[in-house]
Amino acid sequence: MRSAIRTRAELERVLQLTEAECEGLRQVRRSDQRGDDRPDGRTDMVAEARVGMPLLVTPYYLSLIDPEDPTCPIRRQCVPQVAESHCVRGDLVDPLGEVAHEVAPQLVRRYPDRALLLVTSTCAVHCRFCTRSRWVGKKEGYVPLTTLEPAFRWLQAHPEVREVLVSGGDPLVGSTGRLEGLLRAIKRIGTVDVIRIGTRVPVVLPMRVDDALVRMLRCYQPLWVMTHFNHPRELTDLSRAALCRLADAGIPVMNQTVLLRGVNDSDETLAALFRGLVRERVRPYYLLHADAVVGTGHLRTSMETSLALYARLQGRLSGIAVPRLMVDLPGGMGKVAVGPETIVSRKPGRTVFRSVGGENVTVFDPEPLMGIA
Repeated sequence: MRSAIRTRAELERVLQLTEAECEGLRQVRRSDQRGDDRPDGRTDMVAEARVGMPLLVTPYYLSLIDPEDPTCPIRRQCVPQVAESHCVRGDLVDPLGEVAHEVAPQLVRRYPDRALLLVTSTCAVHCRFCTRSRWVGKKEGYVPLTTLEPAFRWLQAHPEVREVLVSGGDPLVGSTGRLEGLLRAIKRIGTVDVIRIGTRVPVVLPMRVDDALVRMLRCYQPLWVMTHFNHPRELTDLSRAALCRLADAGIPVMNQTVLLRGVNDSDETLAALFRGLVRERVRPYYLLHADAVVGTGHLRTSMETSLALYARLQGRLSGIAVPRLMVDLPGGMGKVAVGPETIVSRKPGRTVFRSVGGENVTVFDPEPLMGIA
């Protein structure tokens, strides 16, 4: 992490940057000029809304980039583009409505039986499609346990919440001792049955998954690790070794893949990824239609593309290799499986879904940005 690439000068030692990347890097330097976003997470569609998340990529993940290919799928995930400064219809600063659903500091509840605990704003890589780009990279370090005490008290007072998803940022970026202190505090809440850890560390910093970390995690079962592989190129020898350590320790691992334009929007790529994950004893869990985060329209697919890709995977792969195609509805209305039972209507550029609460919610396709690939 101390060697992570954070500046254009450091990046240029490895990559010959395109004009769009150079301008994107100039934009993200102005991280304090996002403007006054509305508290509901919406943003002015006319303004330049996305000037925010700074560059950060580990040397390991950078080494996976093909330096001769400006369209490299790893490169598109971590190198800023000028397109990030543009908004399209439906873009939101907080697409999942987490701010509106915060029940205690750092604790978000959108479902009856589970809650999300945001424990750090630090990641090993700043993914350009990050759902929490409003927060990630703005401050570094774990949230102190003292700050999380109101969240622990809230969970203690609400025994109907049986599962806690620990996320951020990336919880595994912190030290093993600090993470253990957090898990111990959650386990003291006797009504919490299961802990889930959301992490991209096995993808972007796999050497972090060492024997000491795995031994510690075993002490807090039932505990599930939710990884985030998006492309088969990410399944390297090091990442497969990290997944093997977790599986050998009896820790269930599932993967959530985000469908991204120019990264994995082909059935061949997705099939290779899902087969590769199953070989490493990782269950492909969700294929997520990308969240409408402000400034990510160039990376999102249309709903029609997502449905067509998913249809081509059916029957081509075994059942354990096919994840569920999901969309996380705007405004914190929850995840729904994409299918006839949830789609109310479709028109060009928009799809209306029925939420788990029975409400109709519109999801817009990203509009083309003139002159931007």
